[in-house]
Amino acid sequence: MVETLVDYFNRGGIVMWFILAVAIIALAISIERIYSLFFKISANPIKLVEDVIKIIEEKGANEAIEYLNSHRSPIAKVLAAGLEKAGKSKMVVEEAMTRRALKELAFLDRGMIYIAAAVTLAPILGFLGTVSGMINAFDAIAKAGEVEPSVVSAGISEALLTTAFGLFVAAPFSLLYSVFMDRINSYQKKIEEASNYLIEYLVEAGIVREIG
Repeated sequence: MVETLVDYFNRGGIVMWFILAVAIIALAISIERIYSLFFKISANPIKLVEDVIKIIEEKGANEAIEYLNSHRSPIAKVLAAGLEKAGKSKMVVEEAMTRRALKELAFLDRGMIYIAAAVTLAPILGFLGTVSGMINAFDAIAKAGEVEPSVVSAGISEALLTTAFGLFVAAPFSLLYSVFMDRINSYQKKIEEASNYLIEYLVEAGIVREIG
């Protein structure tokens, strides 16, 4: 008789339900992360700065600020915060951008700690289930009074199911965590490059003072 995944799950015992709960929570957070990191911040920061510079040269800084305020991406809000300080010093512009960046980009790391926890917790719960299963298997042997291969193999098989399930859950979320962190680090670098690009232009154009 061929066993289904549900059969294997039921044989694993109560620990399987805890691992499943961890998997569901991590999955929900991962779906939100995919939307936030790959759709919400899809705008190219450098291209956005180039568009802003073009608007400044053609229509002025106020038009550029209106354009940025109408833009949905977080980086637009960061650039707008700096451009609103036009006429002041470079340091003031940088501080304004930094403060807005901390506010707008706080969502980048949101939920990541829970995905990392799931990657660690799922195998631990699996090992816990295996230890518990092994204890039960040896208790069964002790009660039987003799070592029956069928009793030992069946007990060990059931005990190892939780470890397998824990690793099965941890593996894809470990990959997703790496992908998400790479996306976060890449976007943060692009934001820094875009901010510096805009500040350099504003200084060269005389819109922002170098010092003072």
